[in-house]
Amino acid sequence: MTVNGAPVWAVVPAAAVLLAMALAAAVLDALLDTPTAGGGTAAAHGRRWSRPLAEAARLMRQRGRTTVAPDRLLWRIGTAGPLVAALLMAAVVPVGGTVVADLPVGIVWFNAVDVTLWAVVWLAGWGPNSVYPLVGGYRFVAQALGYELPLMFALTAPAVAARSLNVGEVVQAQRGLWFVVWMPVAFVVFLGAVAAFGMWGPFSSPVGRDAAGGVLAEASGVDRLLLLAGRYALPAAGSGMAVALFLGGGAGPWLPGWLWSLVKTLAVLAVLVVLRRRLPVLSPERIVRIGWLVALPAVLLQVLVVSAVMVAKG
Repeated sequence: MTVNGAPVWAVVPAAAVLLAMALAAAVLDALLDTPTAGGGTAAAHGRRWSRPLAEAARLMRQRGRTTVAPDRLLWRIGTAGPLVAALLMAAVVPVGGTVVADLPVGIVWFNAVDVTLWAVVWLAGWGPNSVYPLVGGYRFVAQALGYELPLMFALTAPAVAARSLNVGEVVQAQRGLWFVVWMPVAFVVFLGAVAAFGMWGPFSSPVGRDAAGGVLAEASGVDRLLLLAGRYALPAAGSGMAVALFLGGGAGPWLPGWLWSLVKTLAVLAVLVVLRRRLPVLSPERIVRIGWLVALPAVLLQVLVVSAVMVAKG
């Protein structure tokens, strides 16, 4: 499947699709939430369907709180940053045969935007001038040290196989066989990093209850809504990239390419949402230990295998 760049106006529908997927993830997450007393009734089930929209409406009406001597500029950058990062990641993700930004180094772009999350989330913790958000910010930076190198090599594997850093060319290189078939380790490591983007599941200590919500502790009103939207939009963008790099992009029978891309992305995102509630929260030091002693050697071996195969092919 040939992937071509889209006109500038395509940024608007691309952003709308990303937000719609983030909303879908939030709805599924609400449906999977453990019901309270009476939660098994049809009415309560219906309320769980609409909970994300109701919460968004509530936060938009809520008056924003403040703290003593906050750094307002850095706080605003930190609260809006995750959602902006998700939009920038999605810009290089092909939907069928179309991509908003057909960059020759799209994989590097995706990884570079991911690295900016270190600063963005830390700023969301630093800006309020409060203890708990700052603890959450430092926790995110600490666990990012554990997943970043494995993620870089997980991105390297499909780039080596396609002999290109262009995401569209990686999709085209999977015409005969999807990369997930012979790069399962890179695929799993990549999905783990995607979960870490949104501080989900094992990576949710930066917003943990033991720190009163961490980076979310002092956020209220629209600021909190932006942070929450970013937490769901980042895994949505990462799921789209997983489809492009490992699951053949828009390849598939009968349906048009753009629809296959959306269906696959929603399926990967649904798996991440389900696993989010099934896996325990890990401390940052344990994430670093697993990342450096288990995930990094495993994904390096995966890159070695891919490189050997490509050399053998000539």
